[in-house]
Amino acid sequence: HKGVRDPKNPSMLRNATRKLVSSVRSFSTVAVVGSAGGIGQPLAMLMKLNPQVSDLRLYDVVAVNKGVAADISHIATPAKCSGYVGDDEILAALDGCDVVVVPAGVPRKPGMTRDDLFSVNANIVKTIAEACSKACPKAMLCIISNPVNSTVPIIAETLKKEGTYNPKRLFGVTTLDLQRARTFVAQNQGLNVNEACVNVIGGHAGKTIIPLLSQVPDAKFSDEDRDALTHRIMFGGDEVVKAKAGGGSATLSMAYAGAEFANALLRALNGEQGVVQNAYVESSVVPDCTFFSTPVSLGPEGAEEIHGIGTINAYEEGLLADAIPDLQDQIKKGVDFVKNN
Repeated sequence: HKGVRDPKNPSMLRNATRKLVSSVRSFSTVAVVGSAGGIGQPLAMLMKLNPQVSDLRLYDVVAVNKGVAADISHIATPAKCSGYVGDDEILAALDGCDVVVVPAGVPRKPGMTRDDLFSVNANIVKTIAEACSKACPKAMLCIISNPVNSTVPIIAETLKKEGTYNPKRLFGVTTLDLQRARTFVAQNQGLNVNEACVNVIGGHAGKTIIPLLSQVPDAKFSDEDRDALTHRIMFGGDEVVKAKAGGGSATLSMAYAGAEFANALLRALNGEQGVVQNAYVESSVVPDCTFFSTPVSLGPEGAEEIHGIGTINAYEEGLLADAIPDLQDQIKKGVDFVKNN
């Protein structure tokens, strides 16, 4: 491609960047909290590449984060990038942010469930929520820290205590479940993965992840394929943990998914119409589940409309019935943590 090889012409990436810049009305200040970790570093790099970001703040508790920020700041994109470390600098990192993406916390290891992470990560996200309440009370909060089914309620309850909770501005990022579903279904059905569309609802852990394969356009699944795909989508994280053999959990794919959700949210904040993403939000879609993931229409104020589940078959009704008690327990665990701490 002549435009790529000719040094006098901008690269294809730069052309694409300029097109995207011209399509948005304003630029945003974004913080990545936990930016030195396995998810945080690639996520921070992807946000530096996002032309909608003008000011990128990278925060972590470990000293190497300053180096991560210095490294990423050398990437030739317009966003300014700065690094912050430790309790003394978290408020400066978050000050006035439009969007805060939170991958902070310890990762899963072989044999661990997301629930095993609770005791450590619960305190981490509570502290982050308190800081956000002080430094950027109107920011959109995108939560990756596991267990999401519990950490999102923890943040909600913490913000309620601080008097700054707005349910339209708090999102549990479940995008990786949809990424996996699209990938696995496209492979199974011989579809173009870029055109595959698979709705995944519920929560973000094990059997609370409910892929609605009956809603996939023009797809035909045998019962065997349906069962195998459903299990793989539900437990795709375990597949990565096992494959890394003690070396961590899903980091690169999670970073990509987190960046995809943040990008969609930024587009909506900057005025683009018709932006819809699945997210784990405060919801009344399912009775007695105060948080649930379904498609959400995004806009300048955050979650503009929470959509329903749509038509599902008997198999999926069974999955939903099995998921609800677990999801209720995990939500309650997060709420009780804040009440007792």
